Amino acid sequence: MKSFFAAALTGLMLILSGPALAVDLDALTDTERAAFRAEVRAYLLDNPEVLMEAIGVLEQRQAAAEAAQDMDLVAANAEALFNSETSWEGGNPEGDLVLVEFLDYRCGFCRRAFPEVERLLESDGNIRFVIKEFPILGEQSTLASRFALSTRIIEGDAAYKDLHDAMMVMRAEVSEESLSRIATELGFDAEAILAGIDVPEIDRVLEENYALAQRLQISGTPSFVMGDQLLRGYLPYEAMAELAEQVRAEAN
Repeated sequence: MKSFFAAALTGLMLILSGPALAVDLDALTDTERAAFRAEVRAYLLDNPEVLMEAIGVLEQRQAAAEAAQDMDLVAANAEALFNSETSWEGGNPEGDLVLVEFLDYRCGFCRRAFPEVERLLESDGNIRFVIKEFPILGEQSTLASRFALSTRIIEGDAAYKDLHDAMMVMRAEVSEESLSRIATELGFDAEAILAGIDVPEIDRVLEENYALAQRLQISGTPSFVMGDQLLRGYLPYEAMAELAEQVRAEAN
C-alpha cells in the first residue's frame, strides 16, 4: 500500500510541475482516497517549498498566456495604435520601434513616467512616439485633454508638444484659468484654444481612444504599447530601455 501512495504522490507532483501523469481519484476506495489525501498533506507539510514551486509554475504559465493574448490584441489593433492621424507623433519618425502611451494629465504615475519616457526617446534615438489622450480621472482630466487637443488643432503639432510637456509638470489644479495661463505663457492664443475644446473633431478623437483602450483591455494610466508588447502601468527608464532591446531582438 505504501508504494501505491508513493506512486500516486509522484503523479500529483508531475501534475503540478509538468505534463500530467493521470491519477484517477474516482477509482480509489474511500479508505484509499483518505489515505492518499493524508499522504499528500503530510508530504506538503514536510516540504512546503513544493507549494511555492507549483504556484510559481502556475504564475509563469498564466503570465505567458496573458502576454500571448496581449500580443494578439496589439496585432488586431495595430492600425489604430500606430497609424492614426488623430494622435500626435514625436521621437524619430523613421524609428525602427514604436512606443504608444495612453495617458491622463492628472495621473501621478503618468507624471512620474514623463521624464523617463523623454530620457528613453533621447538616449535611444530610434523610437517613434505616439500619444493617446485617455482622460479617465474625472472632469479635470477631460478638460486637460480637450485643451491639449484643441491646441494641436489651432496651433499645430509643435505647440501641442510644448503644452503637453508643460501640463505634465504643472503644479496648479487643472482649470480653464490655469490651462489658459500656461498657453499664454507659451505664446499661444488661449482664448481661441478654449473656445475650441468642444468641437466634434475632439469628441471623435477621445471616443476612438476610449474604444481602442477597451479593445486592448486597458483601464488605467499610464499604459504603453512597445512594438508588440502591451505594458500596463509605470516602468522606469532602465526597464523600458531593456524592453526596447528585447523587442528588437525578438523581431530580428
